Amino acid sequence: MGKRSVQEINASSMADIAFLLLIFFLVTTTMSVDKGLSRRLPPPMPDKKEQKDVEINERNIYVVLINSKNQVLAQGKYVDVANLREDVKKFIRNEGNDPTLPEVLPLSVEIDGRMEQVMTTTNHLISLQNDRGTEYQKYIEVQNELVAAYNEVRDEYSRQKWGVPYSELTDERQSAVQKIYPQKISEAEPKNYGGKK
Repeated sequence: MGKRSVQEINASSMADIAFLLLIFFLVTTTMSVDKGLSRRLPPPMPDKKEQKDVEINERNIYVVLINSKNQVLAQGKYVDVANLREDVKKFIRNEGNDPTLPEVLPLSVEIDGRMEQVMTTTNHLISLQNDRGTEYQKYIEVQNELVAAYNEVRDEYSRQKWGVPYSELTDERQSAVQKIYPQKISEAEPKNYGGKK
């Protein structure tokens, strides 16, 4: 009995099938896209304009530093990131008009078609600075806490005034709340702060 020859498989269409499968998976799969932080940069200064030094009352500035060991220093004290949000909320609101917290000043805001006088800390500023050796994850964690503090302050004001969360307000009311509690986070260029206590 002689050996039977095995027929060759026609592989000419395999490349076409593989190509079609590749296209199918490229079209049907979704790719996760990393989102950055939403920050609006100030417009560039015109060449001929003279820069003026702006004086800011020190009580209106909340300084947050992140060192190379990812330790967070807020207002000169080491803090746990978990406690940062509540500290920032207290700073933004200054409900008792504490002289060590931002100045509480009257602000005229248009709410529901009429002007209202609101006492608030519109001159406050949160200054975030990090070391060149700070881990990106720690930086984002601190950023999230600062933004969350603003979101919660706005939400609490909205619930107190209108009985609904900030997200359910009309665009006009949301704009008014943003004027009362403007998000002011200043980010400085990274420096070498070190990490020693």
